[in-house]
Amino acid sequence: QVQLVESGGGLVQAGGSLMLSCAASERTFSIYAVGWFRQAPGKEREFAATISRSGGITDYADSVKGRFTISRDNAKNTVYLQMNSLKSDDTAVYYCASRRSSVARTSAAEYDYWGQGTQVIVSS
Repeated sequence: QVQLVESGGGLVQAGGSLMLSCAASERTFSIYAVGWFRQAPGKEREFAATISRSGGITDYADSVKGRFTISRDNAKNTVYLQMNSLKSDDTAVYYCASRRSSVARTSAAEYDYWGQGTQVIVSS
């Protein structure tokens, strides 16, 4: 069972930046694809970004493309989400998830392990 812990959330002004981290408890995390999802108040959980095991393949939701960057450090069992040019629409709880496969996917249903989430609030 892989345990995931997100950190780095907080309150930021529109136009600002935050970097989220997702730390895993197991070294097997380094062979799994990882995704970031988010859920705004009153809305469904939605895909934000994903990265393959090696980090060579990434994918982003259109709403964050060009502003967010996902990366990973397998030696540290950690995945990051650098968020720039933040907008009020980015306000949400951000969740890290991993799947028992090296292939990145955008559907939440294909992920096996989830963190508890970290809150991001963007003030306008």
